[in-house]
Amino acid sequence: MDESPAAGSGDRGAERRVRLAELLGKAREGHREALDQIVTELTPLLWQAVRAQGLGYQPAQDAVQLTWLALVRNLHTIRTPAALIEWLVTTARREAWHLRAGARETELMGDTVFTELPDPADPPDQRLLLDERKSLLWSAVARLPANCRALLRIVAFVHRPDYDAVSTALGMPRGSIGPTRGRCLAKLRTLLAQDPRWSAS
Repeated sequence: MDESPAAGSGDRGAERRVRLAELLGKAREGHREALDQIVTELTPLLWQAVRAQGLGYQPAQDAVQLTWLALVRNLHTIRTPAALIEWLVTTARREAWHLRAGARETELMGDTVFTELPDPADPPDQRLLLDERKSLLWSAVARLPANCRALLRIVAFVHRPDYDAVSTALGMPRGSIGPTRGRCLAKLRTLLAQDPRWSAS
């Protein structure tokens, strides 16, 4: 009997949950590559989740990075590993809501609330440019050593990363995170400088 498309899709979803739960277990045991795989696979999903909340490019990026930091901090306390996707999406939406609320508090100042407001959506050409640069950036990150990939995907774009949580998750001495981050960013800048598409974009 042929399997229906819906059933096949459900099976793939269940398999993905099991695989991600196994990766989470390995990450808890200190395997940095497992956490790196989770970040690589689910970042596009989280990006979509926070953009759906109406965030612009930079706030969306902040929300995604804050979500990964939340995972690092709660790596050993997530009670249902098979529900990792739901946990991450819920966390991402919550971070997006907090960022939007903070932006509204900044913008709503007396009578200025009634002044003309800019369109929060990026123009199509700007979105295309940002998406292209994002693709080039993460392509360069993928060419870095494994320890750099794991570190940068979590802390590179966060102004005040929780170094204690990162140290625990990645098995790195706390004092080495800053210098390692600097060296990895230098390698990343070199790779981008060598890519003519980056300088032309």
